Amino acid sequence: MSKRARFIILAVILLAVAGTLALKQRGRSSEESSAAPAAGLPHLVDLGADKCIPCKMMAPVLEELKEKYKGRLEVTFIDVWKDPAPGTKYGIRVIPTQIFIGPDGKELYRHEGFFSKEDILAKWHELGFTLGG
Repeated sequence: MSKRARFIILAVILLAVAGTLALKQRGRSSEESSAAPAAGLPHLVDLGADKCIPCKMMAPVLEELKEKYKGRLEVTFIDVWKDPAPGTKYGIRVIPTQIFIGPDGKELYRHEGFFSKEDILAKWHELGFTLGG
């Protein structure tokens, strides 16, 4: 095989690898933004599914938290049956899983299964966040 042919094959391989990496990175940034908290707010991410029984029980809890603590707590629900990528990203084992994320974006605590509103608020308080009333 000539040097020119080797060079062309190598160039094609490098372009393919670079293209694949660029596409993967673009996908990651959109995933991260879908669950990105508002700046400076603690964030509760609930990973579940619309059809799972404990997840259905969580829905009114999440909605109440979202409404009552608007501007003080960001609440996000992600259906991992419809979009499994965030479940993989967060490494969940069961649904529902609630992930408590600080204003700096770092995970503070994780809970698996149903979690009542009172228990969620108590956990935020234990973590040092006073959300008010």
